[in-house]
Amino acid sequence: MTLPPKPPARPGRVSLWRYMRLFRRDILSAQPARLYRAWMAEFRTPFFRSYLCNQPHLVELVLRDRPDDFPKSDRIREGLTPLLGNSVFVTNGETWKRQRRIIDPAFEGGRLRDTFPAMLRAGQGAVARLAGHASGAPVEIEAQTSHVAADVIFRTLFSLPIEDELATRVFAEFRAHQRTQPVVNIGAFLPLPSWMPRFHSRATRDTAARIRALITEITEHRMAEIAAGTAPDDLATKIMTTADPETGARFDTEEMVDQVAIFFLAGHETSASALAWSLYLLAMHPDWQDRVATEATQVMPGGEGDFSATGRLRVARDVFRETLRLYPPVPMMVREAARDECFRDRDVRRGSQIVLSPWHLHRHERLWDNPDAFDPARFGTENGKTCLREAYIPFSAGQRVCTGAGFAMIEGTLLLSMLVGAYRFDLVPDRLAMPVAHLTVRGKDGIWLRIRPRA
Repeated sequence: MTLPPKPPARPGRVSLWRYMRLFRRDILSAQPARLYRAWMAEFRTPFFRSYLCNQPHLVELVLRDRPDDFPKSDRIREGLTPLLGNSVFVTNGETWKRQRRIIDPAFEGGRLRDTFPAMLRAGQGAVARLAGHASGAPVEIEAQTSHVAADVIFRTLFSLPIEDELATRVFAEFRAHQRTQPVVNIGAFLPLPSWMPRFHSRATRDTAARIRALITEITEHRMAEIAAGTAPDDLATKIMTTADPETGARFDTEEMVDQVAIFFLAGHETSASALAWSLYLLAMHPDWQDRVATEATQVMPGGEGDFSATGRLRVARDVFRETLRLYPPVPMMVREAARDECFRDRDVRRGSQIVLSPWHLHRHERLWDNPDAFDPARFGTENGKTCLREAYIPFSAGQRVCTGAGFAMIEGTLLLSMLVGAYRFDLVPDRLAMPVAHLTVRGKDGIWLRIRPRA
């Protein structure tokens, strides 16, 4: 059986400086193989200690039982501040809670139903665009999935199709920003004082500034529409008109720009990654691809349907869920111990970094049956059901679970069905993919597939 691609682990021990070089090249292959079996692993540096936790009850403790005792580590924000500012992705405490009280209502179940028509139009646009690439020649599919994921975000957030001039410019700048590797920053490794510059690359600073300027333009225009009573009823309008139930305050322009930036980063980058890997896995497993295509034809003939169809796309949902297990878009999350702790009879000092790795947890050899294999049917087994509850966190968990998790599952399932229902995807033998992680888990040299129309 051919297993999905998995990056090689680093051999043995390495110095901090060697680790930093490996980390810059790829977060995943910088880690040792033992993490796929360890319940907990300790990493020591001259500046801090970190503990990677794979044991389910430790993950439960950090994310669900006592999340306030393990706030998000400030080291995560070091490389992302130029773009994300003070967004909900990097804040903690009362600031984060206030932001979530304003944002969460926009993503409740009833609101998700309202976003479905925009998702469907984005999917139909993607099917139409792929017609120009369906000759059987190699196509870099991540570029295509990035395009449709951005289209979904623009349509659902601001009622703008990707063809809109501003939307096109933001999309281009986000792709340029991702290539600057902003998450790789010296502040993530060294405890720098707040007054010291973080030495972001010029490309990181410049692309972030251009993105924020464009988002500011879109946000200010929407605020004017809200004031005039002419704003469309989309996610941006819902968020910008929602008052904090405790204080009555709403987001001002700068705060909204911070939130929109993370919506694009989380909703665009992660969805594009998961959809591209889904198509690649189906190209590796034509039997599953045929099952998704058959289901799409039955549930959404001609690429048409309503919101209720998403509940009947069960095969596509399990394929997408299995893709998120094998290739979680955000491979690692870092928390910080707010007080002294004891994990597995080991003292964990206040300030230690607590690393939760969906990448390793989802492939853990002591938890999952056949962990490196692609098997969407596993979620119907007892092992799969247990691990789904205890060892599956592609959207995090607990109070900091991704507010767009439901949105992402509907989007991924729908787009996957629509694309596979219209086209057949095949591997390009001399261009096999290898995952690497910087901002998200992407293909090292892209993800290349051949596309042909289905008869």
